[in-house]
Amino acid sequence: MSRRTLIRNGLVITASDEIHADVLIEDGRVAALAATGTPAAEAFGAETVIDATGKYVIPGGVDGHTHMEMPFGGTYAADTFETGTRAAAWGGTTTIVDFAIQNVGGTLRDGLDAWHRKAEGNCAIDYGFHMIVSDVNPETLKEMDLLVEEGVTSFKQFMAYPGVFYSDDGQILRAMQRAAENGGLIMMHAENGIAIDVLVEQALARGETDPRYHGEVRKALLEAEATHRAIKLAQVAGAPLYVVHVSAQEAVAELTRARDEGLNVFGETCPQYLFLSTDNLAEPDFEGAKYVCSTPLRPREHQAALWRGLRTNDLQVVSTDHCPFCFSGQKELGRGDFSKIPNGMPGVENRMNLLHQAVVDGHISRRRWIEIACATPARMFGMYPKKGTIAPGADADVVIYDPHAEQVISAETHHMDVDYSAYEGKRITGRVETVLSRGVPVITEREYTGHAGHGVYTPRSTCQYLN
Repeated sequence: MSRRTLIRNGLVITASDEIHADVLIEDGRVAALAATGTPAAEAFGAETVIDATGKYVIPGGVDGHTHMEMPFGGTYAADTFETGTRAAAWGGTTTIVDFAIQNVGGTLRDGLDAWHRKAEGNCAIDYGFHMIVSDVNPETLKEMDLLVEEGVTSFKQFMAYPGVFYSDDGQILRAMQRAAENGGLIMMHAENGIAIDVLVEQALARGETDPRYHGEVRKALLEAEATHRAIKLAQVAGAPLYVVHVSAQEAVAELTRARDEGLNVFGETCPQYLFLSTDNLAEPDFEGAKYVCSTPLRPREHQAALWRGLRTNDLQVVSTDHCPFCFSGQKELGRGDFSKIPNGMPGVENRMNLLHQAVVDGHISRRRWIEIACATPARMFGMYPKKGTIAPGADADVVIYDPHAEQVISAETHHMDVDYSAYEGKRITGRVETVLSRGVPVITEREYTGHAGHGVYTPRSTCQYLN
């Protein structure tokens, strides 16, 4: 028995089009788009009809940067794959790509298998994996080839966190050379961690222990320097480069310069850098700890460069870097020493709504909203057009979005398993009404109707966004 759903009378928005159309869904895939009111929709014989009059019909969001159950600083990210993917669905995201971690001294395979065990049977929406490469050696490099073949096609390296994830320039170059051969994409956390550690030590010696100093020691120039160095290493290797969580205008300038030279260099930013600033890090009574993440929040004047980068396509993607730690008992580990505050913020539930607010505020267009949140991450990470668009043959990951509903973001009402919201009290316009994942309702008129285990692992092809 085929299952047919018809979504009628909505404004279908993709990265390339805005059309009034009915969406015909059969067996978990988009079967066709038909002009509103045409006989095709009537003849389709759908068992389920969703009226989207006055609403947007958009592709489910693709969040290419999450950290569910991630170990960090002696604790774990608060969201499990179950709670995190449920919250993602509430926010209109239908696919995440999470980071499996290779432990130093361990293999990529062991790290990847551990993440499969965490996620399998627990996810409300579909998921894929990137691989964090913490230990570059001849065996690791061979394993990269095998992972690409089985659909893990992107590898993250860190220029920060010496002693944990850090790779030196030689290790980075070797991994980039391998990626140039096997089609993988190197993702880079671009901060000069060696220099930052010196500044951390000096700040603590001066008695500068509050959360705001986290932002002061992780200097924008050290993000820019690392970004520049990563670009040059990628150039030497002949490999594409994707720089994660870009926060500083100086780093945007490095990416812009590289792209003007025609290089396959890409940049991602996150809602926290677009909407929050060092003012939040400086909140009194240790409240600033809620906003500790790396790269850090920057002074407000950096936001203009990030928005401009998104408009000019010098930044291509907005992901969340969702890595939540509760204020009580987790963030508090850093009382008296900002360097011990677990780095990370919640956001997987807020991204699509905040970016719609950016449309309302005039920062980006509606189609650009879908491009940076759905289509480009799907292309960047080898899932398009299965994910990231509404077109015949695509997975029926579809969101009915009310552009006029107003809401106030709050920890009282969010679904992430964390005891605060980074956007507490923020009023926004726009709200997710209904979410389909592969044609199955996960959110139905603001009620959760999904279940753990619906989401399936999604192998990915190589990057589809290269020049």
